[in-house]
Amino acid sequence: MFKLPIRIYYEDTDAGGIVYHANYLKFCERGRTEYLRHLGIEQDEYLKQNIAFVVKSMQIDFKVAAKFNDEVVVLTEIKQIKRASVEFIQTIINNKEQSVFTADVQVACIDLTKMKPKAIPSDILEVLESAS
Repeated sequence: MFKLPIRIYYEDTDAGGIVYHANYLKFCERGRTEYLRHLGIEQDEYLKQNIAFVVKSMQIDFKVAAKFNDEVVVLTEIKQIKRASVEFIQTIINNKEQSVFTADVQVACIDLTKMKPKAIPSDILEVLESAS
């Protein structure tokens, strides 16, 4: 499981001082990106080869509000790997270890020139399988 700490800034909140709902998705995106980077998968290198990873579907649940100046942690782990997609489970917890937000995210590998699904390259697949 990969952990990414995040502090909630004023810009992340709405008029009531709680995290604006769409920002949880940004936090999860950062968590997945940093997890891949931690595993040695630099997505910009694959973009040069017209290979990209895009969110195909997402199931989300808001549990407890995070507020301005809170410190939260985005937990990211691999749930399932398929030929052309990876499913991640992501949980954002607060400093009281309460679940703030959960997401089940399916990410598809695509060929950017054709905008169609593509098998995950074997070098990435090997790293993901060893991490799961």
